[in-house]
Amino acid sequence: MDNNDPRSKLVFEFANVVESLKPSSFVMENVKALGSLSKFEPIRNELYRRFHILGYSLTIIILNAKDFGAAQARERVFFIGIKSPHPSIKAGIFNKYKKKAVSLRQAILPLGMAGSISNSRVCNAKITLATKPILRKSPYAGMLFNGQGRPLNPDGWSSTLPASMGGNRTPIIDERHLFENKEGWVEKLHAYLMAGGQPGKFDDVPPYLRRLTVDEAALLQCFPANYVFRGPQSKVYSQIGNAVPCNLALAVGQVVYSAIVNPENFRNAQQAQRGEMFELNL
Repeated sequence: MDNNDPRSKLVFEFANVVESLKPSSFVMENVKALGSLSKFEPIRNELYRRFHILGYSLTIIILNAKDFGAAQARERVFFIGIKSPHPSIKAGIFNKYKKKAVSLRQAILPLGMAGSISNSRVCNAKITLATKPILRKSPYAGMLFNGQGRPLNPDGWSSTLPASMGGNRTPIIDERHLFENKEGWVEKLHAYLMAGGQPGKFDDVPPYLRRLTVDEAALLQCFPANYVFRGPQSKVYSQIGNAVPCNLALAVGQVVYSAIVNPENFRNAQQAQRGEMFELNL
């Protein structure tokens, strides 16, 4: 996001690796902004130019993890390169791999309550009310608590999980709302504030409001239950937040694999699918 940050140059280091190895295909994933904001158009154009010279057709497509079975609204841009003579990829082919996502409640309820054997890796970061809350129409938007961890709606999808989880940026869940289906405390707080109530005069945060656990975060990123993470818990949260949801990664991999291994069938499949793609206008 910051052109002056050395990490912003990694997309071009990626291009250098492609130029050196000359694979039959490649996939590069990044934040949605790289594929949608006008300020990054020069970067997209330069990547297109470099890959075109190397003989790749380049597809730039924005995909949402919730369209591929993840209980998380997470949009990311994918740069997919296919080397000639293999067929280029059109967005419509991804329709074949889409699956409806369950709600956050349906996804994590089987894990049990935080601290139980199957959901043991808890986050102990304290939850405190913001003295100057930022209100939005939805109780699950805005900033009602200190830190950047936002409350999650059990009956919707999770917001995008950040790599900065593990402290007060870890999303918040109302466990009583989740397991007992009672009225959400966050919704009551939001209604009170929207009606002009003063933040300091509302009840203190109840103990059943807590942070998303490691196991829940991993599940929302579609990791299998037996997946082994290494390192301290703070680093595990980072690994989870930095990952591409496994269901989404699988769909992208299946599309690329089909284009390379069976190009004729792939062309026929693309003709049968329809969809819209974010494309460069060059």
